[in-house]
Amino acid sequence: MPINFGTDGWRAVISDTFTFHNLRNVAQAIADAIASGSWENGFEELQAENKQTVVIGFDTRFLSDRYAADVARVLAANGFRVNLAQSDAPTPAISYAVRHLGAIAGIMITASHNAPRYNGVKLKAYYGGSATAEQCRKVEVFLNHNEERARGPNLMDFETARQNGLIQRINPIPAYGEHLRTLIDFDAIAENPQRVVVDSMYGSGRGVIKGFLQGSGCEVQEIRGEMNPGFGGIHPEPIRKHLGALAGAISTHMGDFGLATDGDADRIGAMDEEGRFIDPHKIMALALKYLVEERGWRGAVVRTVSTTCMIDRLARQYGLSVYETPVGFNYIAEYMLKEDILIGGEESGGMSIRGHIPEGDGILMGLLLIEIVAKWRRPLSELVDQLVQEAGPSYYKRLDLTLNRPVSKDKMKQTLLDNKPAKIGGFPVAEIGSLDGIKYILEDGSWLLIRPSGTEPVLRVYTEGRSAEVMEALIDFGKEIAAKAG
Repeated sequence: MPINFGTDGWRAVISDTFTFHNLRNVAQAIADAIASGSWENGFEELQAENKQTVVIGFDTRFLSDRYAADVARVLAANGFRVNLAQSDAPTPAISYAVRHLGAIAGIMITASHNAPRYNGVKLKAYYGGSATAEQCRKVEVFLNHNEERARGPNLMDFETARQNGLIQRINPIPAYGEHLRTLIDFDAIAENPQRVVVDSMYGSGRGVIKGFLQGSGCEVQEIRGEMNPGFGGIHPEPIRKHLGALAGAISTHMGDFGLATDGDADRIGAMDEEGRFIDPHKIMALALKYLVEERGWRGAVVRTVSTTCMIDRLARQYGLSVYETPVGFNYIAEYMLKEDILIGGEESGGMSIRGHIPEGDGILMGLLLIEIVAKWRRPLSELVDQLVQEAGPSYYKRLDLTLNRPVSKDKMKQTLLDNKPAKIGGFPVAEIGSLDGIKYILEDGSWLLIRPSGTEPVLRVYTEGRSAEVMEALIDFGKEIAAKAG
């Protein structure tokens, strides 16, 4: 089975395609790509010695620590100095370490929010964000070239590499925490301490938010924070259907609201004191409102094509520009690297703000949410209700519909464009976008996004309606398209 890097690295089933053999080959290809001389993509300001430095981290999944050690052995055998995390750590902490230590790249062993049977590799560039598409393609080129030549990976004994100074253990959390203190107002939190439940979902964010809030006066109860490589049999994704444990904790008054981070803590979800799930759309919109109205920040906003238009409506009120990107935080990162971006985010829960690395960060956004509740001194439910009143109602739903057969992504996009409807469910279609999939936008701003998967027979259907009726009409139309395609 070919190894391909998607928008956020390579993922595969453990002991099927994700094996030590394949991982070592991938690590060798990464080493070759970095050593090829064009990895920096014009960022020559890196110090010469840092061009040989790489940071490696890992999450709590089965064998992640051993996989990371093997990647370190390959990089060391290729002459790189490796900073290897002492224990499991959040992806954003590893990404920040890349920038903080001035390394040329970072490698995170994680499958993020995917099911327990998966593991993966996230590749980071020197600026602390995901590697570019060009860099990932270069890794694939070397991977294929090495396979054609039957060239195996270089490999060094782990202890020998440590003794030679090529591998050293690091704890990325302290420096990461100090950085977050420049972005989060811990004094405001201390003035109005909160009772919070943190659901780490057995991921590598475990203990981090609670640790950062020590001394703030907050009462933090953490659930699912122990090591469990099987994640209790669930996807470690902070969405409503996986957060029954958090809802139960809030119902028993363990806290006044809840935060949840995914398997590697680069995504965030939340729950108010009534047990209502607060999705990433509302978290991002609330954060935008707070950063503008309370902190007085200005700047552009970036969101993916599948993210709520509540963001656009708020931005118009504040006189801010909005950029729309394809799905994937790497596209948001491109804007954060070249422009003054106030906040960027996507519907899956990855978000970042000005001054931070161009990387989704569930730890940062969880702490910011605590700051918002503390500073505005109102329950989270009231803040969200007011947000909806100001930004307009929003009913959102996403479905991943399995097709009976694979379909050509480009061919299906063209078919959808050629057969564009004048109305959906009786509601006029005002505009059609094709940035990433096909997006039908109605006159009232409601929309339907159809994104065929490029790797599997799946049709991703996203809808946002200004009413539940419109949302259901859009969903039904998406189902009709899937039925015809399948």
